Amino acid sequence: MIKSILFWLENSRIFSLPMTLLSWLVIFVYALNENGNILNGVIALIGIAFAHLATNLFDDYIDYKKLTENSQKCKCLYIKEGKATLNDVLLVVVIYCAVAFLAGLILLFRCGLPVLWLGLVGGIITLIYAKLSQKGLSEIAVGIAFGPLLFEGVYFVMTGHFSLIVLVMSLAVVMFTVGLLYVHTLLDFEGDLYSHKKTLVCRLGNKNRALKGVFIVYGLGYLFTLILAFILKNYFILITFILIPFVFDIYKSLKTFRCGDDTAEFYFRLLKARNLMVYYSLLITLFLLF
Repeated sequence: MIKSILFWLENSRIFSLPMTLLSWLVIFVYALNENGNILNGVIALIGIAFAHLATNLFDDYIDYKKLTENSQKCKCLYIKEGKATLNDVLLVVVIYCAVAFLAGLILLFRCGLPVLWLGLVGGIITLIYAKLSQKGLSEIAVGIAFGPLLFEGVYFVMTGHFSLIVLVMSLAVVMFTVGLLYVHTLLDFEGDLYSHKKTLVCRLGNKNRALKGVFIVYGLGYLFTLILAFILKNYFILITFILIPFVFDIYKSLKTFRCGDDTAEFYFRLLKARNLMVYYSLLITLFLLF
């Protein structure tokens, strides 16, 4: 049983879960400063985490049907090797969604009707994310789900209201999550192109041009960070600018990657973007405690 759970967590890309956990931690700490309800915040985390895992796995379900020989070796590898069928994948997606739904239902009774609308938007994004990613809209979907939706949702269930400051905070933090997704699609550029998957990177048509988008994504993150620091009058937040060299390191690393490289080379670069998001979120959380 434990082995099976670990198998599905690994293939649900649990390594990406820090995106959820740390985004949640930022707004959780901020809401605690306003005497937010801890239990509601924890229930929200459970629902968001399982919705995230469901999205990752359902993306595999959709993508597997359109895989080409140019796809990354690690893409849907567990299905290719016969360790799981598409029906198995779909069943686990349903289980994940059921847990997320239960968490939402509990919060609906505890916090009121706005939870229904927040959950409805989150559920729709979870179910149609794979289709959105094929149309070049995955960055927008992630930006909404891990930005305003997550931040305002957690803040609401903990405090009972929404906040403009929280909106700005969400835009700052989510750009580092979008950065991780953008790096992922850059690494998948050739495979997605041959399978006619119209990611944002593919729509740009040229990988060298798309590489420059790394600076735009993270640049927007630092722009909102600057605005947030001035709104809160918390200038410790500006210390996050010491992480800018990591952006240049990611860019240089992506320039040397070639589709079809060893799986370890793929994850080496992807984890650079994940780690930047982790460092940034931890610093923001720390400075919000001051």
